[in-house]
This record gives sequence, C-alpha cells and structure tokens, in this order.
Amino acid sequence: MAFTLPALPYAPDALEPHIDAQTMQIHHGKHHQAYVDNLNKAIAGTPHENKSLEELVKAAGTISPAVRNNGGGHWNHSFFWELLAPNAGGQPTGALAAAINDVFGSFESFKEKFNTAGATRFGSGWAWLIINNGTLQITSTPNQDNPLMDVAEVKGTPILGVDVWEHAYYLKYQNRRPEYMNAIWNVINWEKVAENFTKAAK
Repeated sequence: MAFTLPALPYAPDALEPHIDAQTMQIHHGKHHQAYVDNLNKAIAGTPHENKSLEELVKAAGTISPAVRNNGGGHWNHSFFWELLAPNAGGQPTGALAAAINDVFGSFESFKEKFNTAGATRFGSGWAWLIINNGTLQITSTPNQDNPLMDVAEVKGTPILGVDVWEHAYYLKYQNRRPEYMNAIWNVINWEKVAENFTKAAK
C-alpha cells in the first residue's frame, strides 16, 4: 500500500511570523512530498511494500539507504507538523511540566539544552525530546534518522522533535539556525507533546 502525504493541520501561513508561509508550502508540499514519493518507489516490488512506516523506521539498519532516508523523512515530518500550531507556545503544564522540571531543573534550562542540541547538530538533522527507560532525555540525530531506529546512538520514544535541516528555516532565517530554534518555541503545540508524553510513559 502506497504511503501518502498527510495534510497540514493548519494553513501554511498560520505560523507567521515565526515560520513563514512560503517555507511551510515548500517544506510540506515539496520536501515532504518528495520523501513520500521516493519511499514509495524504493519499496515498490520489495518485501517492504506492505510494512507500516513504523516497521520500516525501526528496522532502519537492515533496509536500503533509500528506504531508511525517505522512510525517516516521512515519519519525522508527519510527526513534526502535529507538534506545531497557531496560537500555541508558552510552557507545558501538568505531568509533562513536572517531568521537565524534575529532569532539567526548569523549563528555561530545558529550552537552553534543547536549543543547543539543535544548534550543534552538524549538517542536517533533528533535535528530540524522548522518553528513554522511563526518563526524559534530549538527543539529536543526523539526516532523517530518529530515536526509534535500531541504528540511533540514543534510542527512545520521541515526544517532541524539531527539524534543523536548512530547508526548515533558510528562507526566513538564512544561516541563523539558533534564531530559528528560539522562534519555534512560539508555535510548539504543548497539548500534543503532552499527549505524546502520556502515551510514551505508559
């Protein structure tokens, strides 16, 4: 069964001024669509054709680079769009807020560590907040890898991920990745992150 591009859960200009409409249109409609198209080509006529996206991602070390990269790109971006929302930002509440304070000392300390993980990821990749052995942990991955993959240096269940590929921010922020990392907190959908946290903590 062929994979398809999920619709954005908001209009392309809904995250302005923090993420501009043109970036969202290109990022979703061109980059993510390309991952979907190339993944479908890569699995066509192979034993992977009927596997779920999660199955492909978790077996990244045993599949072709084309399936790993494009499958990761499809999974990561599908996850990412849901983590952003208009009229969002602020701080988490409830159990997630308590867990962040417990592990990182404060929300500001968490943000600083997360921003550093994204800003210092060499080349293209992702910054993640995961649950690893029942505990929150910040990590990053190269390219379109993610912590679900069997090849990840730090494995866990992602609850928050931020794309730090240049295509995610270059039109507005040029080479200023740290500025993009600071701005994206204004559109993080903490309700969705908390939902992911609750599921992963079970």
